[in-house]
Amino acid sequence: MSLTESASPTEVDGAPAARRQRTALLIISKYGTLIAMVILIVIFAIASPGGSFLQPLNLLAILSQSALTAIIACGVTLVLVAGEFDLSIGYTASLAGVLVTGLMSNQGVPIPLAILITVVAGSVIGLVNGLLVAKAGVNAVVATLGVGTAVVGVSFGYSSGQPIVSLPAAFTAIALGRSVLGVPNLIWLMVIVLVILWVLLNRTPLGFRIQATGANRHAAALAGVRTDRAKIAAFVIAGVCAAIAGILLSSQLGSGMVSSGDGYLLDALAAVFLGSATLRDGKFHILGTLIGVLIVNIGFNGLGLVGTPTFFQFVFKGGILVFAVALATIARRYARS
Repeated sequence: MSLTESASPTEVDGAPAARRQRTALLIISKYGTLIAMVILIVIFAIASPGGSFLQPLNLLAILSQSALTAIIACGVTLVLVAGEFDLSIGYTASLAGVLVTGLMSNQGVPIPLAILITVVAGSVIGLVNGLLVAKAGVNAVVATLGVGTAVVGVSFGYSSGQPIVSLPAAFTAIALGRSVLGVPNLIWLMVIVLVILWVLLNRTPLGFRIQATGANRHAAALAGVRTDRAKIAAFVIAGVCAAIAGILLSSQLGSGMVSSGDGYLLDALAAVFLGSATLRDGKFHILGTLIGVLIVNIGFNGLGLVGTPTFFQFVFKGGILVFAVALATIARRYARS
């Protein structure tokens, strides 16, 4: 169109409509998962018998059920922010449960010391992962899967494959007790861990280095960031979070079992990727991961209340993950075009 020509009425009229469409798509890309969560809450509030879904005790139960997944998922979020992957977190949680219970039941170690030793063990596993990936150059999937398999062997060797029971009442009270305002301890512990991780990732030099490493490792290195150290630190933090989740799980179950935490790998990854489609354009972040965990557990809880078969709950977990991420991706693509 030449400089002397004016835009046609159709073009002028179409511009506001295009802008409105783009705005709507951007809103869906950022808030689609939150909208989906609200819709789920409304559906289950109506469908559950006697409105039991919205009862305070049930809402607290959802938060309690979310606590362990949130802790382990937010730990692995830092690894993903750094641009790597960790498949050993579930196995690390299982070993932590076996180790902390074994130290107390078999070796007679006091509760605080047993917890400290277990957390250190989790950090060591994370350190091994980090060294293999950052220093040895081993692919993260291969390295963490190999380390996780070795961790399974250590768990079986330490426990002989048998559950470890006969735990002190004070230990089981850590996860099963209620403290401030009658809220379960698990919820408070989740809040404390997640606040620490959020501050670490968003308000500390280490967090900025981890984010820079994941955004562009070469550019970060040219800017003076020691990217290897940032990756190792992320893996260590993930190992510590997995150990904390394993300790709390064994406290909740009243025993340590070699495979008790294995299933948290899929739950954690589902929550992290679901959270990446929330509020930010495909970026991993702590708040998004928490929202992802809540969506998954709201679905599990609500489906259970309305009497849905158990198998459908797992279908829901996979389906909501694929739907939310696909919706956000498609919306961003059309909005940018």
